[in-house]
Amino acid sequence: TPTSTTTGGRPSDWVSWHLSRNPLLPCAKEKHPLAWTTSAWPFNCWAGARKSASTVKPTECLTLIISNNMHVAPILLFVYNRPEHTRRCIESLLKNSLASESPLFIYADGAKDSAQQEAVNEVRNYIRTIQGFQQITLMERSENWGLARNIIDGVTTQVNQYGKVIVLEDDLVVAPYFLQFMNDALEVYKDEPKVGHIQACDFTQDPSLPDTFLIKWTGSWGWATWDSAWKHFNPNGKELLQELEERNLTRTFDFNGKYGFTRMLRRQIEGKNNSWAIRWNASLFLKDILSLNVGRALVQNEGFDGSGTNCGGGGLYASNLHLTPLSVTKISPIEENQEARKVFSKYYSRTNSFWAKAIRRIKRTLKGDFGA
Repeated sequence: TPTSTTTGGRPSDWVSWHLSRNPLLPCAKEKHPLAWTTSAWPFNCWAGARKSASTVKPTECLTLIISNNMHVAPILLFVYNRPEHTRRCIESLLKNSLASESPLFIYADGAKDSAQQEAVNEVRNYIRTIQGFQQITLMERSENWGLARNIIDGVTTQVNQYGKVIVLEDDLVVAPYFLQFMNDALEVYKDEPKVGHIQACDFTQDPSLPDTFLIKWTGSWGWATWDSAWKHFNPNGKELLQELEERNLTRTFDFNGKYGFTRMLRRQIEGKNNSWAIRWNASLFLKDILSLNVGRALVQNEGFDGSGTNCGGGGLYASNLHLTPLSVTKISPIEENQEARKVFSKYYSRTNSFWAKAIRRIKRTLKGDFGA
């Protein structure tokens, strides 16, 4: 991948120039005597400076860094075959004032089979028209990577470049102050080793939760992290499960047995799901690293309509977007909020019992919704 000049070990402001094996290269190099390189990437890389989104097809890019002191985190958006969801996600991001200052990296997965190709093409046609961000880079996979591999690769690549990332999937809609909150939180907690994750979605809708709190649990719907925390990510589910069992932590990991996170990890090991999120959750849990969570939702998941890979119907995780700014004040002492943990245990107890799941399934079936 392209190398780049950095300040303090981290890149700041990216401008990408497309090359088509023509005399542009010497001119570009002469105008911008910064570190540069070209490389044939294993996907089509399309990038735009500021509000442009040029679309030169050769898979070589020249990446230059032309200014310093960028503090706004890059946004990583993972998309596949849902054009309308992707459109709503982008439209909600553009309502954030920091969108114009934020680099946006869009990872577009390849079609799993011919039946998905038309929808994948529609998504790609749309993302090539996006404007309004500080810079846009599209990573179009030439084959189907799957969500887990795509996210692990994308987060690892960009967090190592920028030191911090904000991560979204195509079925998420964000509040107008989402980016402000995420960037504020990334700044406030950047030097706190006991905090490794920021989660901006609240689905409990419990009014007793404070605006922000610390908890040993990582949600995956609108989140952020730093390179210092991501280094703890262990993709080996077997190792994670073994440590949880050896330390007798499975019940605590499952919110006192109220939700089957351990079962989810076992199923990942067995190949029955391909969840990166359960491995990230377990990785930080075992390191006693906390997540800063919100008690007021800045993210809404619209994927429970049967359109997603891992999300069925039922509206179980509905949330109401908080439409005003959410301030970030560093919590002291840095320790898990036990009352918040009780709220989650209570929520999972209420929604994950046998009868609660049976009633939801019956209601969905009567409505013609056959999601999981």
